[in-house]
Amino acid sequence: MFKRSVQLYAVEGIPLVKAGDDLAGLILAALASAGNHLKDHDVVVIAQKVVSKAEGRSVELAGVTPSPRAIEIAAQAHKDPRIVELILGESNELLRVRPGVIIVEHRLGLVLANAGIDRSNVEGETALLLPLDPDGSAKRIRARIAEKAVAKVGVMIIDSIGRAWRTGTIGTTIGASGISALSDLRGQPDLFGRKLETTEVGAADEVAAAASLVMGQAAEATPVVVVRGIDLSGSGSARDLLRPKSMDLFR
Repeated sequence: MFKRSVQLYAVEGIPLVKAGDDLAGLILAALASAGNHLKDHDVVVIAQKVVSKAEGRSVELAGVTPSPRAIEIAAQAHKDPRIVELILGESNELLRVRPGVIIVEHRLGLVLANAGIDRSNVEGETALLLPLDPDGSAKRIRARIAEKAVAKVGVMIIDSIGRAWRTGTIGTTIGASGISALSDLRGQPDLFGRKLETTEVGAADEVAAAASLVMGQAAEATPVVVVRGIDLSGSGSARDLLRPKSMDLFR
């Protein structure tokens, strides 16, 4: 799977994405303009934000009417009640509330802050929601790339998400197609012949974290990264990385 060297490069020249845009087409056009092309086993890593924009997941805050519950929670969290209303609508369960943050179980099963709703790099009085089905989005983009580029690649959609044990957000996979997101090493021998008993590697998240560093988080305008040198070929999905609630020690 892993080689001794890995290449990651940001795809320059992708324009501001609008609802209805063909992301695969934009990515391939930007690659061609730079004299690059995709190869088999490359992984195309895409920021969630541009996927959400292309899929029309932007909501005008002027059209959001907060419920009494949203108003109550907003007072605790020091947030705009309209944003809180959107958070509640995107969530299965409200887990924690404190000033500045609301932790939820998102309808996709992800445990994250503010249901992944973001206003950074979004124009006007709008908020951006996560894609309805990130795995499905990755599958569609991968199919379009295969049609146009004739390359067997993996596609990942990533977002910046915090962790219960650590400070700071890291790139995390929320959608995937054409890769094995989770590598199960249980049963394999270590250097001394002992069989690994619990080792499962979140390979997709490791790649997502590296790609996130290359993308940047502010005004870099490079929402796509190509990763070369890691063969993650498989048929998994981002859902493979979700920890079952019964094994979540923080709930």
